[in-house]
Amino acid sequence: MITSQQMRAARALLGIDQRRLAELAGLSLPTIQRMEASDGQVRGVVDTLVKVIGALESSGIELIGENAPSIAIGRGVRLRETVGQKPSGEVGSILFDQARADTITE
Repeated sequence: MITSQQMRAARALLGIDQRRLAELAGLSLPTIQRMEASDGQVRGVVDTLVKVIGALESSGIELIGENAPSIAIGRGVRLRETVGQKPSGEVGSILFDQARADTITE
């Protein structure tokens, strides 16, 4: 349904802290902290997950599932992974690649 990484990224995009997300979702701060501390997919009571997802979506976040296309327009973030491989931590962005290309051609 939602991963702890998606929760943290969504909060970062909204510029809110865990306390504010808890308020928006009608949950306690320790519940949000526990959810974000989990490894990978968040496990919990379905009603709790639905509240968090609803709060994020009503705040303008689109949660994109693995291998799912985005149906909306606007900016977003997606973690790029290859099959069977975790992210390497190597910087790979449009700005970084453009800056490197400019340096090479100068």
